[in-house]
Order: sequence, then structure tokens, then C-alpha cells
Amino acid sequence: MDKISFRITEDGSHTLYLEDLDETYHSKHGAIQEALHVFIDAGLKFCNQTNLNILEIGFGTGLNTFLTLQESNNTIINYTSLEAFPLSNEIISQLNYKKELSLDTEGIEHFNKLHKVEWGTYQEITPIFNLNKENVELINYKTTEKFDIIYFDAFGPNVQPEMWGKAIFENMYDILADKGILVTYCAKGSVKRTLKEVGFEVEPLPGPPGKREMTRAKKL
Repeated sequence: MDKISFRITEDGSHTLYLEDLDETYHSKHGAIQEALHVFIDAGLKFCNQTNLNILEIGFGTGLNTFLTLQESNNTIINYTSLEAFPLSNEIISQLNYKKELSLDTEGIEHFNKLHKVEWGTYQEITPIFNLNKENVELINYKTTEKFDIIYFDAFGPNVQPEMWGKAIFENMYDILADKGILVTYCAKGSVKRTLKEVGFEVEPLPGPPGKREMTRAKKL
């Protein structure tokens, strides 16, 4: 793993900076704001279902996972998150999300639990939220599950172009359920063209603070 340092984003929440890649895990304009806007508002809340299977590309700090748990309401969620390079407990323990989200005792317990549970199999975090963390690179991930939502939160195409190619999105299309969606912060023209080429219906949406657009793609 590259050398990692902490950065405070504009909404007061932490992100992590990878020095070798010159890349942060979240937007400098607000880690929590970005996650809520892209993945919760444009993803989770867009799918009005009582049961959801969600796949996240990039567990990272666990922020998207935790916010999904918090916003799940009465929806039963089976949540799979891929992470090839898990962060250390030392780094996780220094993140300020508990403070910035004003978590109560139960919220803190849930945040800690999702980081501590075993990898490689579904684990119950709450009676309606099950988490499966997979320590695997996306290119090597195999599944028979069908997902209703994919949170595509890989590092940007300028840093990891191999994560944004046609073969990757063909795989994402195949494992989505009919009318399933993929949401990402990225609105790069080449990415949207690739999504369309694979068969997605692409919808540009207003972006989070600091970004003009984001992308939601639907499997037809």
C-alpha cells in the first residue's frame, strides 16, 4: 500500500491521500457530502424496493457502506463490497466520521462492527443489513448474484484507467438485475460512451459539491 496521510475535506470529514498516486479517496469538497449525493441520493433512494442487493467497488474507509446502513430504513439490504487493499485498523480508528456524523452509541457500534467482521462471507450488521466484504480485485471477482445497485467508487480513470474499460463495464452489466443501476461520481465523456456501448442507458445528473456532473447508468 502506498504511503497514506489524512486530509480534512471542506465539509469537515476525513479523506485519505495516497502520495504515490497523488489521489484522494474522496472529493476534497466534502467526503460525506459526496457519498450522500452520489451513492445514497442518486443510488439507494432512487431504488424504491423493500429488498436490495448492492455491490460496492471500493470499500475503502467504509463510508459508503455505513451511510447505506444508516439510510436503509426498513429496506432489507445484502451489501457486497470489494476491496483489494484493506486499510489497517490503525487508520480506520483515526477517521473522524463518528464525530462528524454525530453518531449515538448504536451508530458507533455499527460503524465499528462493519470494519471488524470477517471477510469473505455475509455477516449480519443489523437484522436488515448483511455485509459481505471481499478482499479481491474487481477483475478477479466472480459471482452468481444479481445486484440492484452498483456503487462504482474506484479511483478515477486518470489514475486507474484499467478500472474503467469496456470489459469491466460488460461485467458490471452482466451482474446487474434487469433495470438495475450503476452510479458513479465520474462524468468523463469516454466513460459515458463506454457505458452506452455496453448497453447502459446513461443519465447525467448534477454532481456533488465541486463537480458539475455525475453519472447514473441503467441496465435496459
